[in-house]
Amino acid sequence: MINEVRVRFAPSPTGPLHIGGVRTALYNFLFARHFGGKFIIRIEDTDQSRFVPGAEEYIKESLAWLKIIPDEGFDGEGPHKPYHQSERKETYLQYAEKLIKENKAYIAFDTPEELEEMRIRMKSEDNPMPQYSSRSRGKMKNSLTLSKAEVDKRIHAGEKYVIRLLVPDNNEVRFKDLIRGWIHVASDTLDDKILVKSDGLPTYHLANVVDDHLMGITHVIRGEEWLPSTPLHILLYQYLNWENSLPQFAHLPLLLKPEGKGKLSKRDGDKYGFPVIPIDWTDPDSGEKSPGFRERGYLSDAMVNFLALLGWNPGTEQEIFSLDELTRVFSMDRINKAGAKFDIEKAKWFNQQYIKFMPDEDLGSVLHADLMDRGIKTDQNYATSVATAFRDRITFFNELYEKSIYFFVRPESYDEKIIKKRWTPQVVEFLKHYSASLKQINENFTGEDAKEALQNVLNNLGLSMGSVMQVLRVVITGEGSGIDLMQTIELLGAEEASYRMELAIVKLS
Repeated sequence: MINEVRVRFAPSPTGPLHIGGVRTALYNFLFARHFGGKFIIRIEDTDQSRFVPGAEEYIKESLAWLKIIPDEGFDGEGPHKPYHQSERKETYLQYAEKLIKENKAYIAFDTPEELEEMRIRMKSEDNPMPQYSSRSRGKMKNSLTLSKAEVDKRIHAGEKYVIRLLVPDNNEVRFKDLIRGWIHVASDTLDDKILVKSDGLPTYHLANVVDDHLMGITHVIRGEEWLPSTPLHILLYQYLNWENSLPQFAHLPLLLKPEGKGKLSKRDGDKYGFPVIPIDWTDPDSGEKSPGFRERGYLSDAMVNFLALLGWNPGTEQEIFSLDELTRVFSMDRINKAGAKFDIEKAKWFNQQYIKFMPDEDLGSVLHADLMDRGIKTDQNYATSVATAFRDRITFFNELYEKSIYFFVRPESYDEKIIKKRWTPQVVEFLKHYSASLKQINENFTGEDAKEALQNVLNNLGLSMGSVMQVLRVVITGEGSGIDLMQTIELLGAEEASYRMELAIVKLS
């Protein structure tokens, strides 16, 4: 009986956090919150050769942006601190030594050259990928083949060594994955994984098992790339007599490239032209910049919604979920086994939906702030009216300014193709009459009033709507397309619309 659900996300500070890692963090977070449990962050930084300055801060900022907030871990706070594996070295060594004493692990002195020689020597049709295992360990340089005196002598002489797990022969390791069901693995197919490296630091295998046990982790939810390692982790739990605290495992499906073939990698961002990391990242060594979803204009709530449905489905037709709603309905049994295609168009759709349903005032504040930053002063209420007119036409906030600028700055140029094709004496005559007609309308006129005045002018001049509408739009906005033209005139006001028509006549005649 589990008293409290405790899950962890354990990233390595080796560079920017991949969007697949973000999804793993999100699923852990949702699972913990669903059951009222705890979500822990643990930094797996034992591989110091791959440590990248700024990567941990990047992870923290990325998760904060997405509101994936841990209960323990960041800033080193929590009942099981420290949460950096590099600070827990002595703890791991203690258990490694225990395994050696109980003949469940052993010391190996083999050099990289000797390991390569073994692989070449033992390669055969029935053993195409030789491993350091029961087949080979008896012919290698380790504490199973050397006397204790020889082992001690080598250690005292400062010879480099690793500690390997002693995998049993002719055994079966079985465990139930919450997504994939029962999995059975013959121990003969497993290699004697390194538990402690020659620098004295543990590998992922030992460190994560020890930490998961000591931190009371009840469920290990991670990517399917760790599935082959799970039998070794099960063995470690058995060897350390921790079977009663064995967590439940769930291995998440991969995020696939858009075409559905192969895992989505960080390099795919440049290839496909979309981000694969949550926020912007600048490589501290090369200075190379990689774009993030945040800076590209994606809303955090939209990204959470999008990621949640990449590999999980609610079992209903509903697609739009707040974080609280996701917390309530999330369950492990609705996670798919198959990989999920990373469809950037779907991510854009989610962003559109979240913008579409934003409160008018919030959307207006975005546009107003952008205008003010650019030195364009305008009324907040007016900015809100303009922003809401464009809400169905934008995918990202930065498009608000780009599409609506003519409401705040008079056009300095006009669409040349349309002017060249449509600018005629009849059009000039129409603009003069329509401008004069708008000036006669009261201040509180609507788009319908503008339309009625337009129709009256056309009738009086004997012109068709099609002969003037493109030019009318261009002289008012400078562009050949946009929101409904009568709505545009209503927002600009009769006086401003009239002035723009007269200004165009002067400029273009």
